[in-house]
Amino acid sequence: MHASHLFRLSVVALVVCFHWARADDATKTIPLFDGKTLDGWKKTDFSGAGLVNVENGAIVMKAGESMTGITCSRKDLPTSNYELIYEAQRLEGGDFFAAATFPVGKHFITLVNGGWGGTVTGLSSLGGADASENETGHFYKYESKKWYTFRVRVTDEVIRCWIDKDRVVDISHQDRHVSTRIETRGNQPLGFATWETTGALRRIDVRPLTPEEIKETNKDAK
Repeated sequence: MHASHLFRLSVVALVVCFHWARADDATKTIPLFDGKTLDGWKKTDFSGAGLVNVENGAIVMKAGESMTGITCSRKDLPTSNYELIYEAQRLEGGDFFAAATFPVGKHFITLVNGGWGGTVTGLSSLGGADASENETGHFYKYESKKWYTFRVRVTDEVIRCWIDKDRVVDISHQDRHVSTRIETRGNQPLGFATWETTGALRRIDVRPLTPEEIKETNKDAK
């Protein structure tokens, strides 16, 4: 084979490998907690907040006079067409133990897990209505000292949330006013909070969705 042909084939192979690498990077999971330190996180400046420590491979947010929380300090987080996965458990108390605030495009919203004295799980806020007042709010029973896997999927059209294998939120946010309560704005762009409750977090990951996942999520939007 002529040397020029070999050169062209080598260039083509390099280009293909480069595109494959770019595709892999585009859907790569980003770990947000290393299991050892608070690198990439800062304690949220809530009045009366409890202590925040890493204990036994988990971030422990001690009960405060009201809210205790952490906020991600990274600047490379996706704002749409992504999935957030985290594991959380309630250690002490009876209210929300890992309410997650996350971006929805240019806006933010909070998945409250067991708020209002443990009675409500849902999104705050949609159309100015809290989880206790909008269609995403419902009762979900949490056991203390049990790990739950939360999964949040956000596209340009839809927000979906799961607890373990149970889909608990499935809502189209188009033409809806998406916002957070003033109490959780310190968690923006991405963060977690407790209310007079001690909660723990581990395995906090975020990843971009594939085009197929985006299409699948949007097609059944309610």
